[in-house]
Amino acid sequence: MAGKRSSSKQERGLGDGGAELFPGEDDKQSKAGYHGHRARLRGRFLDAGPDALADYELLELLLFTALPRKDTKPLAKDLIEKFGSFAEVIAADKDKLLAIDGLGESAVAGLKAVQAGAARLLRAGIADRPVISSWQALIDYCTALMAFEETEQFRLLFLDKKNKLIADEAQQTGTVDHTPVYPREVVKRALALNATAIIMVHNHPSGDPAPSRADIDMTKQVKEALEAVGLVLHDHVVIGRGRHVSFRQDSLL
Repeated sequence: MAGKRSSSKQERGLGDGGAELFPGEDDKQSKAGYHGHRARLRGRFLDAGPDALADYELLELLLFTALPRKDTKPLAKDLIEKFGSFAEVIAADKDKLLAIDGLGESAVAGLKAVQAGAARLLRAGIADRPVISSWQALIDYCTALMAFEETEQFRLLFLDKKNKLIADEAQQTGTVDHTPVYPREVVKRALALNATAIIMVHNHPSGDPAPSRADIDMTKQVKEALEAVGLVLHDHVVIGRGRHVSFRQDSLL
């Protein structure tokens, strides 16, 4: 109809995602502003190192690649506020991250890749060396894997006769406060791997690593089952947030 104003995206200068194809002067200045901020942040990171950046700034840096045309500072701050810390953002459940407005699959994949990369770096600290003599490296590795999980996870570290790591396997995932563990299955897997010793590890999503009565009883049952076939339970470690408990060190084993 003559005189009717078109509402099409093309005529209004909008792309498929609602972004302006022909940005105005204010938009250009805004983009120049956050691109300049990105350059300064990268420079500070490369020149002064990661300790020069606050948690939200390091998170911004991670989001740059996945969100190249967006100011990531507000999003980074929102993520820290929602989840509590940089570590908790990185370790957050994938679906919970995807539910955040402004985060897509590319950004979430980037964050989870950082978590996976950190775990692999830490695992290298316990590979091909006696685990018992690399105890802090073991704790750091388990903390990175499990400290911020929202449900209990139970892992078994299988060791050879020199106490070197043969395999690290997640055996069970339970609820927020319970993980079923079956001594027969632990023994069966240890024999299949020709392991001579085991370290059990599980997390407490509450953050408090104090062992429960059920933890203590289950550990005793696994220890007895292993000893029946000549295998050793070196320790059972409970991972909390920033703390851990060793059954061996606390004379519970």
